[in-house]
Amino acid sequence: MDFDTFLGEVESRGQLASTEDALRATRITFEALGRRVDAEDAERLGAQLPGELERFLTKEDAVERFAWGEFVGRLVEAGDYDEGAGGTAAYHARVVLSVVDDATTEGAVGAVRERLPAEEDWDELFALVDRSGQAADAE
Repeated sequence: MDFDTFLGEVESRGQLASTEDALRATRITFEALGRRVDAEDAERLGAQLPGELERFLTKEDAVERFAWGEFVGRLVEAGDYDEGAGGTAAYHARVVLSVVDDATTEGAVGAVRERLPAEEDWDELFALVDRSGQAADAE
């Protein structure tokens, strides 16, 4: 999937107002996720994405351990969302991950997911990926 198609999918699925909003949602999601997962995992996933997007995911080398709630807080802050817009920021991140799942080889998103703590609410990030997989299984 090329850069423009990727952003078009994020814009459409997320019902965002513009391509710029889609790029912002993608950038902040990738930057926050890139800080949370090992550099090797980020590079492996990023290698399957357009170079313009890969750089957001792979710009950090050091891994930070933070919970789902802090991830959402980072999205809100970096995306300049209104206060109390954590649900919107989290939804946009879920949209981005669903497009990533469609744009990469099977199992690429799952490999990143396996690195996140199972006991926390990280499954929230993959809710649309799960829903898409269930729909595909039903066909």
